[in-house]
Amino acid sequence: MKKMWEGRFSEASAKLLEEFNASIHFDKNLFEQDIAGSKAHAKMLGSQGILKPSESEQIVAGLDTVLAEIRAGEFEFRTEDEDIHMAVEKRLSEIIGKELGGRLHTARSRNDQVALDFRLYVLEKNQEISSKIKALIATLNSLAATHLNTLMPGFTHLQHAQPVSLAYHLMAYAFMFRRDAQRFISSFDRNNLSPLGSAALAGTPHKIDREMVAHELGFAGVTQNAMDSVSDRDFALEILFNISVLMTHASRLCEELILWSSQEFGFITISDAYSTGSSIMPQKKNPDVAELIRGKTGRVNGNLVALLTTMKGLPLAYNKDMQEDKEGVFDSVSTALSSVEILNEMIKTAKFNEENMLSATKKGHLSATDLADYLVREKSVPFREAHFITGKAVAYAENLGVDLSELSGEQLTQVDINLGEDAVKFLDLNASKEARKSAGGTANESVKRQIKQIDEWLEINVCKEIR
Repeated sequence: MKKMWEGRFSEASAKLLEEFNASIHFDKNLFEQDIAGSKAHAKMLGSQGILKPSESEQIVAGLDTVLAEIRAGEFEFRTEDEDIHMAVEKRLSEIIGKELGGRLHTARSRNDQVALDFRLYVLEKNQEISSKIKALIATLNSLAATHLNTLMPGFTHLQHAQPVSLAYHLMAYAFMFRRDAQRFISSFDRNNLSPLGSAALAGTPHKIDREMVAHELGFAGVTQNAMDSVSDRDFALEILFNISVLMTHASRLCEELILWSSQEFGFITISDAYSTGSSIMPQKKNPDVAELIRGKTGRVNGNLVALLTTMKGLPLAYNKDMQEDKEGVFDSVSTALSSVEILNEMIKTAKFNEENMLSATKKGHLSATDLADYLVREKSVPFREAHFITGKAVAYAENLGVDLSELSGEQLTQVDINLGEDAVKFLDLNASKEARKSAGGTANESVKRQIKQIDEWLEINVCKEIR
């Protein structure tokens, strides 16, 4: 069967070329977007008098038939059709006749057609992923509200540093994921422009109405330069970057969940529904969901680097290299959607072991900074000297085999004359947490403000989605 483009060729394509050149095996995922774009294009051609209204109507009806066949699994995708665009047009021509089917491609090119299809797909997935992230943020926010008084160690260098609440720790991730959602939302707004009508690279002499097509497809407007429009893949790079950062944040959270679920920490018990066992050790309960998310992050990062590398040396306008833009995006999108959803469910069903967290705060002298701050505020000791005195107190506690927070006032005065009986109250771990009332701090009043900020943001953005 002849190719639709081979009029100037005297030899048939080699079978090896057909296999190597075809993208139908993966770009068939864009059938919904391709047919939607073709229907909008056909309606515009009819409205502009480029096609007769009856011809436009026949084409749209034929496209609906093709769409129904694909959705029902009755459509056969063939390698020789090359891509989804040719496959749909060929089947359309079989349904409504070759002459009329061939009129659909008037005033467009596969260059602007694929740019449209892929952009529609990416915009849709921006919204889907941001919705999943918002659900995860809502879970973190809800858990935080119930754990304001659950004490745990805050860490730096994976060493016990200062006492914080579990709520505070969870809110750190809530704000991380909010930034992720904001990136997807911003990317949607920035790229919500239709490239259709750009044709191959220079526009078209036909009197088309690009704005009509854009409106029909739900775009905010049209792209402004045809050459840029067909060669632009910023929207694909952006979603890959956004997914890489999202998955990096998810991986960091998963790393902590893996540590926290270990015997050494014992901070969290992951539900059996989201754990797996060992093939040889009956006692094992493995945090495989968290480990898989951590592992999948490497693959999505690779997809971003791959497309950046593909695009970096391409002259304007379209080049066949750009056929390599889709598989990585499809993979990263699928990975992000499934990872965020299962991460949300795993956290929802997990049990936080509050007693173990509290016990851990009594190791590592977490109120040391508070003792130094006490010396500065109450005794006017220079901070560097206060730091030295506190270090002596820590060493004294370690010699006794106790935590700094367990020292009595009498014991403190033996360390240094500047440490009075009143210093004891500053060593209380909960008091240490509550002392940090500064914006962004771990005191309950500060964390409640953070929870409220996220609640208000979620309410506004979920309402936007519904509208």
